[in-house]
Amino acid sequence: MTADELQSLIAAGLPCDHLQVAGDGRHWEAVVVSREFEGKRLIQRHQRVYATLGARMHTDEVHALSMKTLTPTEWAAQPH
Repeated sequence: MTADELQSLIAAGLPCDHLQVAGDGRHWEAVVVSREFEGKRLIQRHQRVYATLGARMHTDEVHALSMKTLTPTEWAAQPH
């Protein structure tokens, strides 16, 4: 799987204001900014992203995914 493919999978299942994915084909890092994260705890945000990947998280297709999950307000408050 490529970073573009992983990014497309997440974007297809979750409306994102910003989405950035990088990795080596097995170990991934993602920055996901979505209005759907409003009022949700960190674990709920991560579960929402994992849900977009479905079975890929249970196979070696996506071995590891480290995430920053932010609301648009949280994203705007961070230096870029």
